[in-house]
Amino acid sequence: MNQIVVTGMILSSAPIGEYDKRVVILTKEHGKLSAFAKGARRPNSQLVGAVNPFTFGEFTMYEGRTSYTIQSASISNYFAELRSDVVGAYYGFYFLELANYYTKEFNDEKQVLKLLYQTMRALVNPHIPNRLIRCIYELKIICINGEGPQVFECVQCADKQRPVVFSPAVGGLVCTDCCGNVIDGISVDGSTLYTLQYIESSVVEKLYTFTVKDEVLEKLELIMKRYLAVHIDKRFNSLEMLELLSR
Repeated sequence: MNQIVVTGMILSSAPIGEYDKRVVILTKEHGKLSAFAKGARRPNSQLVGAVNPFTFGEFTMYEGRTSYTIQSASISNYFAELRSDVVGAYYGFYFLELANYYTKEFNDEKQVLKLLYQTMRALVNPHIPNRLIRCIYELKIICINGEGPQVFECVQCADKQRPVVFSPAVGGLVCTDCCGNVIDGISVDGSTLYTLQYIESSVVEKLYTFTVKDEVLEKLELIMKRYLAVHIDKRFNSLEMLELLSR
């Protein structure tokens, strides 16, 4: 059996048998991997706290013929603050689910992993609203995966000067000369447009460095909700619970 060492974050963890766990890890080296953590549910196991969702660190694994087995882990961040914040935890679970949806095994997922880690750091920062973190994360992860909307010019004619609306169905901005047949257009003010452009063009490390006014946040939420409804055909369990808790 070959031994490998990977750096990553646990996306999900499920019990297997009496004492084991099966985990999904988003790694820097090999994309998304599934692995078994034998004995991880025993109270005295060295893996008992290392294979839970949100855990970020270095994992040493054996590569078998059909699966990986975690031997040891060196954890650098448990994001333990989320254990006492129910709403924050469900935001986190949603972010993990969305990353799991978009990433693939043995694919280069370094940017998604970096985004996920920085997003979790923002989530435990009391100075950044969770609702804004969600909008930023949703927009950036779909951009990383090549499905982001056009927010710099009109999708139809490439004009950058005329007033615009945002069309989820068309895939971005549509100017006033081209929007005659657009039925789902959302009006976009200057501040909201600038925020969309900033999120799409910024490196991950610069994403969670600002806040916006309530009216801008509400418009961002509306845009992202409708855009994801058009471009993602999956309903996330954690998002359903999050919306229930947020009512």
